Amino acid sequence: MEINWHDDTCPKMNVQEKKGVTFLTYPALDALPGIVHGFSTRLGGVSRGIYSSMNLSFARGDEEADVRENYERLAAAMGFSTADIVTSDQTHTTNVRVITEADRGKGITCPRDYTDVDGMITNVPGLVLATFYADCVPLYFVDPVNGAIGLSHSGWRGTVGKIGQVTIQKMGEEYGSRPQDIYAAIGPSICQNCYEVSEDVIDQFREAFDKKCRDALFYAKPNGKYQLNLWEANRMIMEEAGIPADHISMPNLCTCCNPEFLFSHRASRGKRGNLGAFLGLKH
Repeated sequence: MEINWHDDTCPKMNVQEKKGVTFLTYPALDALPGIVHGFSTRLGGVSRGIYSSMNLSFARGDEEADVRENYERLAAAMGFSTADIVTSDQTHTTNVRVITEADRGKGITCPRDYTDVDGMITNVPGLVLATFYADCVPLYFVDPVNGAIGLSHSGWRGTVGKIGQVTIQKMGEEYGSRPQDIYAAIGPSICQNCYEVSEDVIDQFREAFDKKCRDALFYAKPNGKYQLNLWEANRMIMEEAGIPADHISMPNLCTCCNPEFLFSHRASRGKRGNLGAFLGLKH
């Protein structure tokens, strides 16, 4: 399948195909020892219709057995067990949960006993954090010095609330992580050209970001709407929190520009499955 990369002059993610499953990884994170990570595509699963084929959502009307089979296939391809996954409960908050051994399997092999969690951090080897997408922005954080990771879901509300900064601070509080040691990545999500929003959304970005940043974040259109750049907003948040610019990997891949390869809420008008971001520490 042909992939429509956002910019042919910028670094691209690695397209991996293993055991019939296609997923994406970052060269910079692939180079770090002891890390397992990836971002799913639509390819390699068993779901049908609008969920075709690698849908990872139990909550959008797909057959549960098909979703479970998708998880088994994806986990086998990426190199971990479904029993090691811990899932978020995304409601566009900036809540970041510390994940411990007691959380292993929650959302997959056993019920979650928490709600309203858009970000997770852990230092437990063998756990694999998982968050879910169909245009919103995945944020990956790896601290190789202290053996800690974070994975957060950042839609426009999470971006205004700077969940990336919250995640970095939480890693510092819990594990002693220093921003200058962290490697971060922004995942495949909707690009500025595809992301039209109303002025009430832009008003919140005006309040949350310095005036000098505005030209890079959004521009007005004749119809009274705006085009918003969530990639750049999250990159700014990471840099402002102290992560070096050369430690930040950008996606260069838009969900909405690639509706056959990736699920996109906007491109499908809501008739879709979910993609997954995965990040774990190896044993």
